Amino acid sequence: MGIVNVTPDSFSDGGRFLAPQAALAQARKLAAEGADIVDIGAESTRPGHTPLSAEEEWARLEPLLAALVADCGVPVSIDTYKGRTARRALAAGVAVVNDIWGLQRDPDMAHAIAEAGVGVVVMHNRESVDASIDIVDDMRRFFERSLAIAESAGVPRSRILLDPGIGFGKTREQDFAALRAVPELVALGLPLLIGVSRKRLFGALLGAEVDARLIATIAANLIAAMQGAHVFRVHDAAEHRAAFAVLGTLERFPIERNRPIDQNSLKRKNAGALSDPFGSDNALKAP
Repeated sequence: MGIVNVTPDSFSDGGRFLAPQAALAQARKLAAEGADIVDIGAESTRPGHTPLSAEEEWARLEPLLAALVADCGVPVSIDTYKGRTARRALAAGVAVVNDIWGLQRDPDMAHAIAEAGVGVVVMHNRESVDASIDIVDDMRRFFERSLAIAESAGVPRSRILLDPGIGFGKTREQDFAALRAVPELVALGLPLLIGVSRKRLFGALLGAEVDARLIATIAANLIAAMQGAHVFRVHDAAEHRAAFAVLGTLERFPIERNRPIDQNSLKRKNAGALSDPFGSDNALKAP
């Protein structure tokens, strides 16, 4: 999932794609570089962001959305937690709603999604950070509430993805705990989306500015993929396509775990290494 933000204040690409033609060009670029879906957002949700009204949000989206759906070459997702914005975007042809409040902020959101018959990303979020809580348990209970809302509105489970919400309502330690919990979240039986691209947890870990966090992003996403995550929301589609191509190739060539071992040869090799670990000229001598 490639990211296009038509915002002046997003933490990574704020201001770069405000013009409709710039946003459309970026969406086409992401699709050409391997993105299977483009996620368009008009309101920054970084810490300390300025909330927008639905009208302000739509004013940024309206000049772009129809052309984006028609021309970018892949399905389009709308990043919004407002039911009114979602309905307008769905009428324009978007295929997925990416809700950072997991259907729990706007009572109309689940109904809008059910009526349109589209997919939804249900993300975990919190109003405030609480370092004392078990964040994985909090995610489980949050998702239970979201799934109950979806079921009540008529959204089938087959159209739902879960997102642990890395960087939202969590301490840095809780962000990493959420990443470590990928196997537990996958066990809930729904596809899992991971959104860690260039985020602050890597800046805090590495002392790196936004543009220097790509390697850390790829590392985290590869580990999550190996643990069962399905979708990855990223700024850098080409680099992730290359990384996932390597992972996919390796997964097609499993380790030959049943190859017989010559125990006598192994013993001789180990004995030699212990007696002369650096070669005959540098052998360790007994005191």
